[in-house]
Amino acid sequence: MSADSITAAGRPAGRAVPRVLADLVAGAGTHARARGGAPRNAALVLGGTLFLIAAGFIVIPLPFTPVPVSLATFAVLLTGASLGPVRAAASAGLYLALGALGAPIFADGASGVLFPSFGYIVGYVLAAVAVGALARRRADRHVLSTVGASVLGTLLVYAAGVPWLALSLGVDLGTALALGVVPFLIGDAIKIAAVSALLPSAWKLLKR
Repeated sequence: MSADSITAAGRPAGRAVPRVLADLVAGAGTHARARGGAPRNAALVLGGTLFLIAAGFIVIPLPFTPVPVSLATFAVLLTGASLGPVRAAASAGLYLALGALGAPIFADGASGVLFPSFGYIVGYVLAAVAVGALARRRADRHVLSTVGASVLGTLLVYAAGVPWLALSLGVDLGTALALGVVPFLIGDAIKIAAVSALLPSAWKLLKR
């Protein structure tokens, strides 16, 4: 799940992450101004957060794991690809902050940080940044690259979620993978396909 595998042609893989972070810092202000200024960007960030909240409430509890099936990952991937790294990260970060501070906006009305699936919510912020950064590099202009970016985003959600799940439940990593990854693989494939299918409509809505 390493972002080191994402690299520009002719550049060492290990330099990919610093280059993406440099893009975020150097380009955030210009990118935001080009997209309509502070009021529009604030509205898009808030809209992304509301989208995450709504998607997170669409859940299917599973009796054998404390991690429910939800549409939140789908919302994170679509938000990242359509809003870009800065606004998508702000949307996911606001979602995380509000819920961590006690607003019952996580799946099943959960809040705070002391529950087994909170690590996945931390992963949403990572996924939003990664997918958004790749989208800015035009990875969202082709189906295969969109799928690749979405797969990376999904893996980042798991990278944060599974260790937290293991620690929270007091189980080993293999058990955490069985509880927090394996049951969701088919659903994640469907979500990734849906992101690829819906992204052109998101572009039109945002007038990209």
